Amino acid sequence: MNTATHVHALLLTLTVLSLVLPAHSAYPADSKVVLVIHGGAGTILREKMTPGRDAAIRAALSEALNAGYRVLDSGGSSLDAVEAAIVVLEDSPLFNAGRGSVFTSAGKNEMDAAIMDGSTRKAGAVASVQGIKNPVRAARKVMEQTSHVMLVGEGAEMFAREQGLQFEDSAYFFTQERWDELQRAKEEEKAKKKDYGSLAFPHTHLGTVGAVALDRSGNLAAATSTGGLTNKRWGRVGDSPIIGVAAYEVSALMRYEKLSVEKAARRVVQKELVDLGGEATGGLIALDRKGHFAMECNTPGMYRGFITADGKPHTFIYSDE
Repeated sequence: MNTATHVHALLLTLTVLSLVLPAHSAYPADSKVVLVIHGGAGTILREKMTPGRDAAIRAALSEALNAGYRVLDSGGSSLDAVEAAIVVLEDSPLFNAGRGSVFTSAGKNEMDAAIMDGSTRKAGAVASVQGIKNPVRAARKVMEQTSHVMLVGEGAEMFAREQGLQFEDSAYFFTQERWDELQRAKEEEKAKKKDYGSLAFPHTHLGTVGAVALDRSGNLAAATSTGGLTNKRWGRVGDSPIIGVAAYEVSALMRYEKLSVEKAARRVVQKELVDLGGEATGGLIALDRKGHFAMECNTPGMYRGFITADGKPHTFIYSDE
């Protein structure tokens, strides 16, 4: 996720229809601090969005941006800033991470998270964990308190308890919306007579949250968290806790082809992801060491936002914003 070009990008693997994000993704290089976040991408359409939900999502994005900005504005590290922003998103039931995580086929919430410190190039991740209120905090503990990069399942949960992290019972993670999504997925599966062994079961909700930040010392950090796929099973772990993935592609394009972060992100999302998985496969956020950033998606929408040195949060939902 971090190379000599100091770019971080977080891939969201999501599906639906395709639209290109218009260019408004650059910010002057003299900005002292930058924080960029996303709350997932997909079929996010105005005609299906109520005014109340639109306002609630934008408010949650702004809250996350403000939480990270307070860290950066006080001279704090980019690592602390991305963690603070992700914690807010994990605590909201509106996003597929932490409290808002989708349900597995067994009716459980299994979460993944990762974090990386650009100044040291260290990273930490947890996968397939249950009960941890803020998986991103567990990922950071893995990075800072172990010699490992990723811990999974019960071992990760045991470690999190040893580190004194907060746990919640299953009721905390229950939202009716997510539960209803699971029931619809199961009905679709039943109607189509899906064979479990074929792996061809429906996913009705996909999503991730992520953050990238640049602090006053010129250091970058990135973090991501997710509940994965609705109706997932067999200990499924996605790309979110895997360090690198699409981030490496963006970084390589910047390093070897000398592309800007905006152009590199656009090529990865609009060409490479489309070539690999078809249209409407997702999006990413990316930030370089000069404070230039991109928020790119090939879906109708992506919950996203940024805040810079002026301290004013900017939030977006639809691709044509």
